Amino acid sequence: MLAIADFLVEYRSTFTFGLIYGLFALATYASLWTGVLSVAPVTFGAFGGFVYAALQRDHDVSLWVGIAAGVAVGSVAALLFSFVILRLSSHYMAMATIAMVLITRVFILNLPDATGGANGTPLTRQSTLWMITLIVAVCLFVFWRLDQSRFGLAATTVHEDPAAASTLGVNTRHIQRIGFVLSGAVGGLAGVLMADQLQFIGPNTFYVDLAFTMLAAVVLGGAFHWFGAIVGAMVFRFLPEILSDYIDDGHEIANGILLVVIMIYMPRGIVDPRRRKKRERPIWKRKSDVAEPPAADPAPTTVTEAVGS
Repeated sequence: MLAIADFLVEYRSTFTFGLIYGLFALATYASLWTGVLSVAPVTFGAFGGFVYAALQRDHDVSLWVGIAAGVAVGSVAALLFSFVILRLSSHYMAMATIAMVLITRVFILNLPDATGGANGTPLTRQSTLWMITLIVAVCLFVFWRLDQSRFGLAATTVHEDPAAASTLGVNTRHIQRIGFVLSGAVGGLAGVLMADQLQFIGPNTFYVDLAFTMLAAVVLGGAFHWFGAIVGAMVFRFLPEILSDYIDDGHEIANGILLVVIMIYMPRGIVDPRRRKKRERPIWKRKSDVAEPPAADPAPTTVTEAVGS
C-alpha cells in the first residue's frame, strides 16, 4: 500500500490526465463499438469544455453544473451530427469526423468573444483526482451494463457484420446513432474535466493530435472491449513519463514502436475477450482420452470384391 501511495504522489498528475484520456478513449470506443470509425469525441470535448469555460467565466458555476452542461451539449451535438455522418460509408465517416475537428478549431479562433480566440480562456480548477476517479468508475459501470444488455449484443453484431445484423432484424442505423450519442456524452464530459485540470482551454487543446492518440489508444488497449480503451490510454500517458527518466526526446517514437509491436503479437489489443474466453475454456477430455473414429473399409481392389462374389 505504501508503494502505491508513493507511486500516486509521484505520478499524480500523470494518473489524473490518464483517466481523462481514458474517457476520451472510451468515447472513441463507444462509436467504434457499433462499427463507426470516428475521431469526433475530441470535437464534442471541445464543445463541452468551452461551454463549461463560458459558464464559469460568466456565472461562476460549480464543476457539477459544468459536467451536466458538457454532457448535454456533447449529446445534442452528436445527435445532430449523426444525421449527416451516419449516411456516409465507413471511410468517409472517418474523414468527415476529421473535418469536424479541423472546422471546430477554425470556429474557436474566429469567435473570440465566446471562446477567447487564440488566447484561450483561463479557468479555476475544481476537480480532484478522487473525483475524477469516481466519475471514470461510474462511466465504466455504465459501459459494463450496456455490454451485458441487448444493446451491447446488437452493437457487437453490427460491428462484426452489419448485413447479418440487418438480416436478424437489428436496426443498424438506430444502434449506430445510440453509440454516436453515447460517444458525444462521454466526450463532452472528458472535455469539461480536461479544461478544468489544465485550468485553461484554447484552440489547440482539442486538436487532431489528441484525436489520433485516442484512436491509437483504443487500438492498443483492445478495440473489442470497453476496458481496453482505459488500458490503452493509461499506457500512452504513462509511457512518455517513464521514458523521460532515461531519454529526453523520442517519446512519440516509443509510442509508435509499442503500437507496432502490439499489433504484430496481439492484433486484437491488450484486452481481448476472445483470448480470455479461450484460456478459460474447460478441457473436458484429454487428447489421449478421445476415442479414435472407426477406420473405413478398404476400397475394393478387384471386380470380384466390388460385386461381392
